[in-house]
Amino acid sequence: MTIPSITELTILKSLWKQHPLSAREIHAQVEAELDWSYSSTRKTLERMLDKGYVRQQLVHGVQVYGAALDKVETLAAFAHDFGKRVMEMDLPLPVNMFTGSKLVDGAELAQLEQLLNDWPDGREGGK
Repeated sequence: MTIPSITELTILKSLWKQHPLSAREIHAQVEAELDWSYSSTRKTLERMLDKGYVRQQLVHGVQVYGAALDKVETLAAFAHDFGKRVMEMDLPLPVNMFTGSKLVDGAELAQLEQLLNDWPDGREGGK
């Protein structure tokens, strides 16, 4: 799975929490964290649309966006990448490190654990 950039992830997190949103609404939610202009938000959304990370539709004459990437699958890819590349771990990260996250609920946490345990990386027991 492709891993979005940190700025793309910030926009995706905004859309996972609430959708659909206009570019202005997205910008209002991410502006403080990303510290950039509205035009940067628009340009990033265009790139994300080209990559298939977001969907766009017209609602009441306004272009709005929704996440095209699954939240749990994307978070699993980030967690797997972090464990493998940054921490140099061969085993999946323990799911309890995500407990207390405001981004995932209990069911999503269980799904995340399953995805990390079944990650197709050739290790014995993985799929």
